[in-house]
Amino acid sequence: MAIELSYVLITPYTIQKSRTGGIIARLLSRTDLELTGAKIFAPSQEFTDNYSDIIKGTNDNTCSQEALNLLSDYVKENFAPHKGRYQRVIMLLFRGENATKILTEVVGHIKPEIRTGETIRDTYSDYVPNRDGSVRYFEPAVITAPNIPGTDAFRKEMLFLANYLDSTPNIIDLPLLLTEDDSNKRTLVIIKPDNWRYPSSRPGNIIDMLSRTGLRIVGCKLYRMSLDEALEFYGPVKNALREKLAPKIGIKAKEIIEKELKIKLQENDNEVLTNSVGIRFADDQFSQIVEFMSGLRPGQVPEWQSSDPGKVKCMVLIYQGENAVNKIRDVLGPTDPTKAPGGTIRREFGTDVMVNTAHASDSFENAKREMTIIKADRNIIGGIIKDFYK
Repeated sequence: MAIELSYVLITPYTIQKSRTGGIIARLLSRTDLELTGAKIFAPSQEFTDNYSDIIKGTNDNTCSQEALNLLSDYVKENFAPHKGRYQRVIMLLFRGENATKILTEVVGHIKPEIRTGETIRDTYSDYVPNRDGSVRYFEPAVITAPNIPGTDAFRKEMLFLANYLDSTPNIIDLPLLLTEDDSNKRTLVIIKPDNWRYPSSRPGNIIDMLSRTGLRIVGCKLYRMSLDEALEFYGPVKNALREKLAPKIGIKAKEIIEKELKIKLQENDNEVLTNSVGIRFADDQFSQIVEFMSGLRPGQVPEWQSSDPGKVKCMVLIYQGENAVNKIRDVLGPTDPTKAPGGTIRREFGTDVMVNTAHASDSFENAKREMTIIKADRNIIGGIIKDFYK
């Protein structure tokens, strides 16, 4: 089977109801496809009209024209800005064999005859008919690619999305429906590489737990942190590790030497061991953090490759709202998962101080610094699609 790129759009209502995490969990754990891109955007009126027409004009025998019209009308009514307020839509881009069919099966039918909870729409969508067969209420929860893969229509659909995503910012600055502008109240979350080693529901479950904060997601992307970025991002940690670990290792080294060699060292020998063995140990811990986040070991990568994308994947999320930093960190829990209280993300999914599931900024100032380093305002999802169709 041919490798395909396909997508799922999470609808504005689904995002508002904080169901995003649950849907992502199902998509990742039930498809075995590679998630290659993610972006949240605020559709314009022009985008809404064009995408609605694409759905209505689909020539796919597996979906009735009645269902396509229903979906097209839903997009036109619910994606467009209203009275100066914009909606949020999340696009998830998947790659793999038979990707479109697999996503369609996991998402489920627009009008399910029997709801078993097996598909995403079984659980999250609503289709309520009147007795005469007309539709009283319809909410699809998510939308998949309507056209048939390999056709010219499918290619045009994908490139239409790519061009629009390239033309929109990666962090929404537009006023959102029923919200106030608090763009100065943002914080950064990174779902770390340990959650992406194999297909699982963990990334979605983490997002679901973060939804307790009541904050809004206004930016997201899949990202591979370069070695240079990881060194700069975690730069402040290096001195902190030296101050915290080096003296302890110096004392421990002194005790081991005295015990093994049966000699008594002088007090100033402890300082010598701290500045040699202790510092080296602390720096090695720092290198492990950098390697964990980038997949690249400092000192083992040619300088001309240090700015290239790293070997491991993470997800960048920008949350916005009142007291965003503290709310996120409360749900995330302490750095050490063994000391985190029950019900926190790190207690649930973390392993140790380094493999602790997610990073969250500790202040608005650091959030701005960290977002600048990882270029949170940029997203290559449109470029991925265009490169695929070259």
